[in-house]
Amino acid sequence: MSDDARIWTAGLLVIGDEILSGRTQDLNVVQIGTWLNLQGIRLTEVRMVADRIEAIAEATNALRERYDYLFTTGGIGPTHDDITVDGIAAALGLPVVVHPTARAALEAYYADRGGVNEARLRMARVPEGAELIENRFSGAPGIKVGNIYILAGVPRIAAMMLDALTGALEGGRPLLSRTLGCWVAESEVAELLAATEKAHARCQIGSYPFFRDGKAGANFVVRSDDEAALAACAGDLAAALAASGREVTDGGI
Repeated sequence: MSDDARIWTAGLLVIGDEILSGRTQDLNVVQIGTWLNLQGIRLTEVRMVADRIEAIAEATNALRERYDYLFTTGGIGPTHDDITVDGIAAALGLPVVVHPTARAALEAYYADRGGVNEARLRMARVPEGAELIENRFSGAPGIKVGNIYILAGVPRIAAMMLDALTGALEGGRPLLSRTLGCWVAESEVAELLAATEKAHARCQIGSYPFFRDGKAGANFVVRSDDEAALAACAGDLAAALAASGREVTDGGI
């Protein structure tokens, strides 16, 4: 039974030279952060590291000790530079082994796709003692070892793995949010935002400015794990913005 009052936290380690070089745009931060909110877990830190065993190991040890959970994405494919498993095994001081259930899943998936070769078998490698995360998309499973969840880098495959984990992690209350938008420079209402947040201890207000059609605007996102507290804070913020002469758009602009 989870303790709803406790704040559960997670770190995310994004692995891959292609992300750092800008060749590939990372889409997993948003989907993992959103999914974690629904599990009652706060994504608190994201790091990106290159495909180097020592970099992966260093970041793994830092994040797994700091947060309740650590998620990683990328680097568990069939090529020589897919070394996430090696980096995490090094961090934990564990050998890398071929998981028999993962091997069987790959053999079944590739039975009519040319069979399992040496490269494909790399996707069955895990730190010794690890558990598997189901992957209905391509047969190559994700990996759980301790409080570390190793996911694929391809967003649609990572999403399948998250779906398999839904409800399986201990967490607190889901984080709720409500967005209010205004055509106003955020600097003009900074004190108003700070005062409203201070008056509502269970809420946080994030300000996200934009410039569109020659005008400055901002969306203000109120977050809380309590529905009544969220409604009260959002209501007070909307009233304060309206009292200052701004038109408020519920749901954001």
